[in-house]
Amino acid sequence: MAHTDHTRHSHTQKAKRRTKSGIKHGSKHDSKHDSTLRRTLRREAPSTVGLLVDEEDFAAMRRYRTFPFDDHTVYLRQVEGLLKALAAQGMHTTIALFDPEDYAEFCAESGIDADTGAGRSRFTAEIAAAGATVAYTGQRLSDLIPDLVARAVRQATWEYATLLLTDLGACADCGQDIGRAAFDRASHLLMRLLETAGPGAHHLVCSTPTDNDQLLAVLHTHRDNTGPARLDSAAGAEFATVLAVAIALESRAGVVLRTSAPDSTDRVHGWRLAHGALAPLTAGEVFNAYCTDADTGEPVSPESGVEYCAGFDIGADPAEPHH
Repeated sequence: MAHTDHTRHSHTQKAKRRTKSGIKHGSKHDSKHDSTLRRTLRREAPSTVGLLVDEEDFAAMRRYRTFPFDDHTVYLRQVEGLLKALAAQGMHTTIALFDPEDYAEFCAESGIDADTGAGRSRFTAEIAAAGATVAYTGQRLSDLIPDLVARAVRQATWEYATLLLTDLGACADCGQDIGRAAFDRASHLLMRLLETAGPGAHHLVCSTPTDNDQLLAVLHTHRDNTGPARLDSAAGAEFATVLAVAIALESRAGVVLRTSAPDSTDRVHGWRLAHGALAPLTAGEVFNAYCTDADTGEPVSPESGVEYCAGFDIGADPAEPHH
């Protein structure tokens, strides 16, 4: 027993000596090594910059005492300088749209003091996880901002359309989920349209009116001479969701397709939603729809090198969903 206690004590003392020795003799080297590792981790950790894109949002943030800027142009120049510096360090950076109203609401709900840098940092992390972002790859801020705004509008449209479909609930007669049935129907119509459109680069726009807003969805696809159309799944779901709102609410909706192909004139086709199906427009109706300002109703000059065509038949459809 005494020998065992002595052995245990001996090992303990050796361990202590090794620990002290490691701290004493390796501290300088370890400190440099740790610093290098931290810099490496810092480069590999993604960063997000919350951006105030316009003067109105910038002015709203100036009410906070800790917000350090008083000129929007200077602010944008400083942000661009920061992005370049982060890129020079090899860091991956994304830019998110910083909305002052959403920020104030976030702070109130979270019990955070909005007039702090920490509050702005936490909100930026929140929108980076759930909001629309654009990766910084060296592009000018003036080129990046329109893309960021467009993505934010797309996401807001999709979220609103999804909420509308969800709130419809189930059909009282058959128990079918109205929103799901409408989305399935819209997805089918979209795929039939792309299958029938043939090869080329396709640009589709769907416009759906609601009680509160005009929902717009845009989709870019490409199809080779062989094989199906290639499209981003998220963008396809957004397009189908906006079309599904019109199907579920039995409201008016329009779809326009512009097709580009090498060595040929761009062609524009159009359809209106009628009884859960896409009914082709005439060439004259397509011309009027494409050459009229949606906001003012004023005529817009037709583009040169564009052929305005009737919508084509997208083929047989199954019966429309019941609801």
